[in-house]
Amino acid sequence: MFKKKLLALVVAASFAFTAAGCGTQQTGKEISAPLSGELAVQAAAKKSFTASDIPKWDKKHPSVTVHKNKPYFTKKQKKKNKSYESYGKLDSLGRCTKTIACIGKDLMPTEKRGEIGSIRPTGWHTVKYDGIDGRYLYNRCHLIGYQLTGENANERNLITGTRYMNVDGMLPYENEVADYLWCHQKNHVLYRVTPIFAGKDLLARGVLMEAYSVEDKGEGVSYCVFCYNVQPGITINYKNGESDGPAYTGGQKSKDNNSKTSKEDKGNTPKEDKKGQTYILNTNTKKFHLPSCSSVSTMSPKNKKTYTGKRKYLIREGYSPCGRCRP
Repeated sequence: MFKKKLLALVVAASFAFTAAGCGTQQTGKEISAPLSGELAVQAAAKKSFTASDIPKWDKKHPSVTVHKNKPYFTKKQKKKNKSYESYGKLDSLGRCTKTIACIGKDLMPTEKRGEIGSIRPTGWHTVKYDGIDGRYLYNRCHLIGYQLTGENANERNLITGTRYMNVDGMLPYENEVADYLWCHQKNHVLYRVTPIFAGKDLLARGVLMEAYSVEDKGEGVSYCVFCYNVQPGITINYKNGESDGPAYTGGQKSKDNNSKTSKEDKGNTPKEDKKGQTYILNTNTKKFHLPSCSSVSTMSPKNKKTYTGKRKYLIREGYSPCGRCRP
């Protein structure tokens, strides 16, 4: 009799487990898989995240999950399902603060991104290193990505960030939100990005990114990650944004980067820029090449475009130089 009861319990437990798994699949639950480059870390159980909470960078991963990957949003914030966006005021040092939005399809842009070169966020330096895609160490990084709310030259939404943080760190998480909203066009994602500064540093140590899909209570998108404002192989001074590395190829190294303008930003560009150089554009990859570049011969004719003019204008339009021919 005991064996029969035990067997019945085992069968019932197995059935319950199987039913739960089928239920998950039938409801179409979308669970965000860990993104490539993440490193799971258990942070202190706090209601906020500061510079002292940043895990040490392992020199391998551009981002790390914190707070058990649970965003710090309050219950009240999670209940709102109407689109809005808010950009915090600059602090006394001119640094960006917190940005938050409840993103719906109605906030996403319907036109190409405009110019943002007029903004010089704190810690900004125009400096180039070999080995970096496009060679420029720093990008003007949107806190809330353009593809999500369509913000252009908003000084409250742009910080100085390394190419590594911008592309390898932040972009995959932005894409996850954008992809979700394209697939669920009536839904919303609560989204917050906070630059984390230490003391009076002008350059952020990184950004805290939080997201939570509202209508399905985080089943579609839910994460809490810190993206490091670092660049492999480059030493960065976070007090003022100055940097150093074995492949330094020139740029600004002024002590007061907020009052002095680099040669490039003043218009003292290379000789070929002053005369006008011919480049071959790939309108699909947004790369520009020298006409002699081997990549040109493999380029699809529909994506190929010839441009004669100044290099800096191409960069302002969102193009980046080919890493092979280095125009």
